[in-house]
Amino acid sequence: MTKPRILSGMRPTGKLHLGHLIGALDNWVQLQDKYDCFYMVADWHALMSEYQDPANIRKYSLDNVLDWIACGIDPKKSVIFLQSDIPEHLELHIILSVITPLGWLERCPTYKEQLEELKAKDIMTYGFLGYPVLQAADILIYKANAVPVGEDQLPHLELTREITRKFNNLYCVNKNKAPLFPEPEAKLTRFPRLLGMDRRKMSKSYENAINLSDSPQEIKKKTQSMFTDPKRLRKTDPGHPSECNVYNYYNAFKAPNVDQIASDCHQAKIGCTDCKANLSDFLLGILKPLQDKRNELMKDPDYVRKVLDEGGQKAKAIASATMKDVRKLLMLK
Repeated sequence: MTKPRILSGMRPTGKLHLGHLIGALDNWVQLQDKYDCFYMVADWHALMSEYQDPANIRKYSLDNVLDWIACGIDPKKSVIFLQSDIPEHLELHIILSVITPLGWLERCPTYKEQLEELKAKDIMTYGFLGYPVLQAADILIYKANAVPVGEDQLPHLELTREITRKFNNLYCVNKNKAPLFPEPEAKLTRFPRLLGMDRRKMSKSYENAINLSDSPQEIKKKTQSMFTDPKRLRKTDPGHPSECNVYNYYNAFKAPNVDQIASDCHQAKIGCTDCKANLSDFLLGILKPLQDKRNELMKDPDYVRKVLDEGGQKAKAIASATMKDVRKLLMLK
């Protein structure tokens, strides 16, 4: 029996951090045995915000894939590829952009959030407004059945579903043909919200994250800078674990003694400085096997490029077949 297909990706705009691990990569690893997984380095999407200084996109593309594989994404189970290696993404994007009403894009909440998060960059551009159409093309070119998303991303996936319905109705249903594209379903990912060290949203653009490849010294330094319980002014004051960002990390990564940590904090048996030092040791224990595997992979400088080339060949075969069908429906060929 054929497995249902999943498409997901990340923009290579910086190093991957703990938020990526708990919010996406852990889930991607688990999906590999149940789905036909396509994991994409979304470098065209990165260009939409990094177009003024695109030099680092390729570097981060290779660096991110190292982290993916170190975290357990298996190139033998999943197709790992570079978006820009498959020109059919852009071809389908142009076609979908022709049928997508401007109002659908302007009301997209993720677009507004990105404008706020990346307000230091000039992204009031035609390309950035239309990035959800490219995302729809990314999904549809592989006829993905599902997309792993958080609840905050559901409006974007619904936009992809609207574009899918419009394409199918225009070029398939109205001509008494079977729909070409499945309407992708949401594969909801549920994970604790992991804030940055400063209690804002964890983001590469805010530089408030602990990266998966950070050295032990960097992790300890960053952990010591974390905001803690805003109501606890002295070590002897009882703490409020539910309001402490440090405790949130223990809870999110399922520390085995998380209940004891909460009790000690509440009873003022441990101060914030010591609690942060313990957290850095805990995080180092989580990241060490990932970093060891990453270091082993780096011994072959061509390894990631080989993985992307092999994945690109598999992705290209499917994308080319899809575009042949699209052109036939539109009578372009």
